[in-house]
Amino acid sequence: MEMNVSKSDEQVVARKAGGLNPAVIIPILLVIGICIWLFVLGSPGNFKADPRLAGASVAFSDVEGKEMHPEGFLGMIYMGGIIVPLLVTFMITVIVFSFERYFVLNKASGAGSVDNFVVKVRSLLNQNKIDEALEECDRQQGSVGNVVKEGLTTYKALAHDTTLNKEQKMVALNKAIEEATTLEMPMLEKNMMILSTLGTVATLVALLGTVIGMIRAFFALGAGGGTPDAAALSIGISEALINTALGIGTSAVAIILYNFFTSKIDGLTYKIDEIAMSIQQSFAEFH
Repeated sequence: MEMNVSKSDEQVVARKAGGLNPAVIIPILLVIGICIWLFVLGSPGNFKADPRLAGASVAFSDVEGKEMHPEGFLGMIYMGGIIVPLLVTFMITVIVFSFERYFVLNKASGAGSVDNFVVKVRSLLNQNKIDEALEECDRQQGSVGNVVKEGLTTYKALAHDTTLNKEQKMVALNKAIEEATTLEMPMLEKNMMILSTLGTVATLVALLGTVIGMIRAFFALGAGGGTPDAAALSIGISEALINTALGIGTSAVAIILYNFFTSKIDGLTYKIDEIAMSIQQSFAEFH
């Protein structure tokens, strides 16, 4: 017997394609990160001339050839060097995909409270009111509702089937619910790997920037012979610390948001499992 499935092929494709496409978005964010580093952090307004730094390896020189050094916080970040655009891109990526996951998971939660929906559907199942439960699924319009609707649609088809025994019907019902859950999970978990990856990679890239900064600092220390270039030495150390701070901050934000969204996905999955068990128990009791 072939089960009646309510999802069309178009709906399945739409769920799999839901959310932002990393292959398109990440290169755009990289360009934005570089532009922020060059034109926002590296804006001349963030630097001022200082004759004491003449000859030191600083940010840049103005049109008059005067050496410039950072005047504010943005200029200090710019001094972190070539690794900074990558770390800025990582932070923007975490923010963008966190907003994307937030809106997608809110939509997946459906209209109203998921807890109230589960309680109401379980109550209707206990009374064998399948049509009323299907109406609740249509009103819920979330991932839990989609899975429950698939289970209830199969429930109705099996209830009128005379070719299968009870055990076979229970297997078919369980399979239909598992398939519906499998179709919903990619949409819930899409792009979560990006947050997880950046939680680790941001720290490693920051460590690279830290090492580069320390190399410059020790080079300035050695190049000065008996009289080290204090300005170049301090710039190398500050570059190392800036990269460290950006990397740790980005990694911390990514890990916190990843765990937050993972907990929301786990909550939805738990609700799906809870109501799926109720559907199976109801079918076993009334059929």
